[in-house]
Amino acid sequence: MQVKIILLVEDDPDDVELILRSLKKYNISNKVTVVSDGQEALDYLFAGGAYANLDKETMPAVVLLDIKMPKIDGIEVLRRLRADERTKFLPVVMLTSSKEEQDLVNSYKYGCNSYVRKPIEFDELAEAVSKLGLYWLLINEAPPQIKTPRA
Repeated sequence: MQVKIILLVEDDPDDVELILRSLKKYNISNKVTVVSDGQEALDYLFAGGAYANLDKETMPAVVLLDIKMPKIDGIEVLRRLRADERTKFLPVVMLTSSKEEQDLVNSYKYGCNSYVRKPIEFDELAEAVSKLGLYWLLINEAPPQIKTPRA
């Protein structure tokens, strides 16, 4: 059985560290690929730029996507993912600190699978991330056209 990959799209190094620590704390040992902006996420998912050598058909099991990022924001990344046949069913969880109602509405409008506000306290974040990991990696069944994992 191959390991399912998590793609973490997050520009804040402190949040990246907290999320990685949270996964480790709850023994979620899946490989986590971290990209720091929306353009890099799209390059990774569509095998462009620095990721041109990746298999275009193989995807991560889940994308944890922040909204407020440089270059291309998370809402635009989500919109592009849903517009492409290869990624339209890819599980995407908006993991954000945004409290703007319009971000919530737009996330669902463009097809996110879940919207989770990052708690401020580490223990709360760790618990939320562990539940996300367990659900999307162990319980959820992805559509058959999504191949995983990706390096």
